[in-house]
Parts: sequence; structure tokens; C-alpha cells
Amino acid sequence: MAVRPPRPSTFDVCVGLAGLLGGLLLWGVGIGARSADEPIVLLDGRWPILVPLVVTAGCEVMRSTLPRTALLVGWVTLTVDTLTQGNLVTVLMFTDLVYAAVVYGPPATARRVPWISGLLTVAGTVVPVAVWRVPEALLVGVVIGLVGLMPALTGWVVRNHRDAAEAARLRAEQTALLAEKDRAQAVTAERSRMARELHDMVANHLSAIAIHSTAALSLDDPKTSREALSVIRENSVEGLAEMRRLIGILRDSSGDTTPVAAPTLDGLGALVEGARTNGLDVTLDATHGTVPAPVALAAYRIVQESLTNALKHASPGRVTVELVQRDRCLAVAVSSPFGDRDGPRAPGSGAGLVGMHERVALLGGEFEAGPVQDPASGHGKLWTVRATLPLTEGDRE
Repeated sequence: MAVRPPRPSTFDVCVGLAGLLGGLLLWGVGIGARSADEPIVLLDGRWPILVPLVVTAGCEVMRSTLPRTALLVGWVTLTVDTLTQGNLVTVLMFTDLVYAAVVYGPPATARRVPWISGLLTVAGTVVPVAVWRVPEALLVGVVIGLVGLMPALTGWVVRNHRDAAEAARLRAEQTALLAEKDRAQAVTAERSRMARELHDMVANHLSAIAIHSTAALSLDDPKTSREALSVIRENSVEGLAEMRRLIGILRDSSGDTTPVAAPTLDGLGALVEGARTNGLDVTLDATHGTVPAPVALAAYRIVQESLTNALKHASPGRVTVELVQRDRCLAVAVSSPFGDRDGPRAPGSGAGLVGMHERVALLGGEFEAGPVQDPASGHGKLWTVRATLPLTEGDRE
């Protein structure tokens, strides 16, 4: 399939027409670059001047689309023009072709044209002086420098500035894209964090409310109903307090709600007592010292979510919570009886295990959850959640 040559731009066409009209004007009034009696003029008469003028004007139309071709044709045309009386506009258009070849041409052309022009300028200065041995011979090198070297150097400077501006623009676009990508990732990470916080804070209380409200509705016993309603009220108040804390985190610092400190391992006792109030038989064995705040929050949420899951899914029996601090990590283990049930005592979203796994992964720890054989009974099973949380940054790599 044939490839069409690029169409010349409107500006290039205007440049070519302007050069042609200017050259015709000088030709019409009889102004030439040289007199007819100079030895270099081999094509006498006025009409030969028009051929280089028209061809060079045509090359100007291709100055930015085919710069190398335009320069080569223009160089041959300028050579022919030197054999006639010449036209100043033809020379001026050739200088523009040199400039355009450096600015719009390929990188190789942009590098070679200044060097070639410089060598021709040096040769045009040294050779005439060596041959003619007169000071006027230096003018040949000056003319070659003005016609070839100066436009080439000007084009080189312009091209460097243009390339630098383009590189700066590309860097700015890449920086903007990276910033947008980082912003999107930060938003996604923040949304995931808030989803985990919301699930861990509210699911425990809402599960207890759902279970005890079911008991209150199914049993016709005023005492049992009153106890269930007390538990429901307690969990509602605690859930509302947790929601207010979350709203405080989301609020601007200029708002009227101050965020409450995140829960720590010191609050595990109260958490276990709340689980006992909700009907779980829980034992707590915590042996730990001071741990970093992110680790403490993750461990607290893992215990909280595990107790919520035990409240909804576990069979009757004891739930054990163990926290052991080793040299460089905090080990968390929560076990509850595992058996066949008709269904959960309260509906769940299924995001609890995912949230716990995400919390542990963010700290670079290890997490596993699933049924294991109960070593005490030998025939029963326990649902065990185990997490190992590194205490130092170096252990999280």
C-alpha cells in the first residue's frame, strides 16, 4: 500500500508564496545579486534567474514536512543560482531551508548540518585565501557562514529549547499521572481501612442485638425479655459510641467532634466482659508488654471480630483468647467450638475474615483461620484464628 507524503502546512505554503512574490518583485525591477560581467556568471540573461527562484520557493513548501529533501534540492538550486546573476530572495529562502532542516529534521540531520556548514565555512575561508592571497578572499568564508552556518546554529538552539520544553511537558504529564495514581491508591486504601473499622466496630454490637432481640421475641418470659432488652440497650449504646468515634475520625479537624483514641490491648478485658454479657463463655490469657499502636489496634480488632464470629457461628462451649508477646512479634489466637449448625445466629457480610487477613498483611504478619482438631476432647473440632504480628519495621519486610 502506497504511503502518501505528508501534506504541507498552511504556514509553509505562505512562506513559499511570499518568497516567490518577493523574488519576482526584485527580478521585475532588475535587482540581482551579481552583475552580468562577473566571471562566475555563466548563465547570462534575466530568465535563468527564475528557475532557482521557483524551485527554492517550492522547497519552502516542504520545509517542515520533508526538511532533508528540501535542503538537498535547495542546495543544488543554490549552486545553479550562483551561475546566474542571482536573486537575494533565493539565498534568503535557502538559509531558511538550512534552519528548517535542523529544527524539523531527524536528530541525525540536526547534528550533521551544523558540522557540515562549519566545515564548509572553514574551507570557504582557508582555500580562497590560500589560492588568491588577497584579504578580499575572506569574504567567501563570511558569505558561506552567513548563508549556511548561522542558520544551522540558530536552528540548533531553537531545537534544543523545543526539545527541553517537550521533555519538561512530558515530565509534568508523567508526574500528574503518578500523582493521580497515588491519589487513587490512597483513596482506595483509606476506603478499605474505613470499611474494616466500620465492620469491626459495628458488627459485634449489631450481632448481639440481633441474637438477643430474637430471643426476646421467641420466649414468652418477662425476665428473659428484660435481660435481653438490657443487653440490647448496652450494645446499642456501645455501638453508637463507636459510630461517633468513626464519625469523629472522618470529620475535619475544624469540626466540633474530636476523634477518640483508637482502642488498645488494655481494652481487651472490657471486650471480653461484653462478650460474656452477650452469652459467650470466654477466657482471656494475655501476656504482653508495650506494643506499637498499629499492632495493638490490629490485635484488638482481630479478637473483636473473632468473638463476633463465635457469637454468631460457634457451638456451645468455651472460647479462649490468647495473646503472647515473643521477642519480635505478638501472637494472637482465638479458639471456639466448631460444629454443625443449621445456620448462623445472626446474618453476616462475610467480610470478617477478609478484614482480619488485610490487617495482618498490612503489618507484614501471618494469618490463618480454620477448623482444627480439639486436643482436649480428641474427637471434636475447634475453629481457630491465629495471627502473628511483627513488632518492628524490620520484621515486616
